[in-house]
Amino acid sequence: MGTRTFVNKRSQASTSLSVKSGDTPLLITIIALLAFGLLMLYSSSADYSVQILEEASGYMFKRQLLWLAVGIAVAFAFSHLDYHHWRRISILAMLGTIVALIAVLFINELRLGAVRTVYQGSVQPSELAKLVIIIYLAVWLYAKRGQLHNTELGLIPLGIILGIVGGLIYLQPDLSATATVFILGGMLFFLAGADKKQIVMLMLFAAVVAWIIVQFNATGRERVDFYWHGLLDPTKASYHVKRSLEAIINGGFWGLGIGKSITKLTGLPFPHTDSIFAVLAEELGLLGATILILLYGVMIWRGLVIARRAPDMLGTLLATGLVYWIGIEALINITVLVGLMPFAGNALPFMSAGGSSLVTSLAAIGILYNVSRQRGESAQAEDEWRAFGATSNLRRRNGRRGLSRSRRS
Repeated sequence: MGTRTFVNKRSQASTSLSVKSGDTPLLITIIALLAFGLLMLYSSSADYSVQILEEASGYMFKRQLLWLAVGIAVAFAFSHLDYHHWRRISILAMLGTIVALIAVLFINELRLGAVRTVYQGSVQPSELAKLVIIIYLAVWLYAKRGQLHNTELGLIPLGIILGIVGGLIYLQPDLSATATVFILGGMLFFLAGADKKQIVMLMLFAAVVAWIIVQFNATGRERVDFYWHGLLDPTKASYHVKRSLEAIINGGFWGLGIGKSITKLTGLPFPHTDSIFAVLAEELGLLGATILILLYGVMIWRGLVIARRAPDMLGTLLATGLVYWIGIEALINITVLVGLMPFAGNALPFMSAGGSSLVTSLAAIGILYNVSRQRGESAQAEDEWRAFGATSNLRRRNGRRGLSRSRRS
């Protein structure tokens, strides 16, 4: 019963679907984020292109436009691909991702002390892994929804899946991507209706793994040390965080104006990628930063509305996982730059320079949009059974939702 938290077997007549226009507010929000991102990318990368890459000031901007074109094409294709087809494709996608994660270790293209990319830094398989793990787990959890209460059929296989993907990413090493994969896996497992006991076991396992990484991984230990000291005294935070805070403070409420950031010219690390939010806050101020955060909030809201109206549990899991993934990436990037989380290096979705992040994020939006186009005719009448905002109330009996006998049948 615990595995049926979001399951509702309906009659053939009540499951009729209508392929409608997708979620317009979501589409408008993504267009706004992309426009915002292109504006800030040009501003933050112009000097980097000239001084570091010895190219024209618009070099990084033009590269991003090319990746944007690829991403839009992928999003368009996925928005017209019935998301139920992922049930047949997901295994191949996962196998291809694992091969890519192994290949990047052998290609050994060293950048910034890690081997995360191929093709001269243009492609980062770990970004693809985040997208594919959501798709694969959504399909797998949907297929196993009647068996998740069994640890041998639920928690253990989940741990193996996450261990393989997360372990390969950790070897690059990419600690933040590894953590993201585990967070997404645990979240989807919970939403699919796993027993509370299994959730506690998964959290304990994650805590032990995190402790081991902090104790025995020099990079992880250094990041946690800087984070802790920075919380106690901001002047002892890492150089990256101190420069980011300086940029945010410089911006004030209104900002210095587009292209007028000072810190991006005086040593702010990675102004066009990891630190693009700091550049935005300096040039557009607290007002611009707030608008960006609100746009992410609207995107998450629309994603959850789509999840609630999805015609089946597979659509619900896909929509929730994809929109939470993008939201988590944005949250981590922003909180790191203000010193509220240990340094992670996550890209800011739709904003940071980089083809892999942009294309995979747009691919996720394409899938999300397809789910929104397939909402059931009776979706509004059954919003309650898929309302994720009420998850804590729905799982109050041993992690199980209380359903009437007729709803269980």
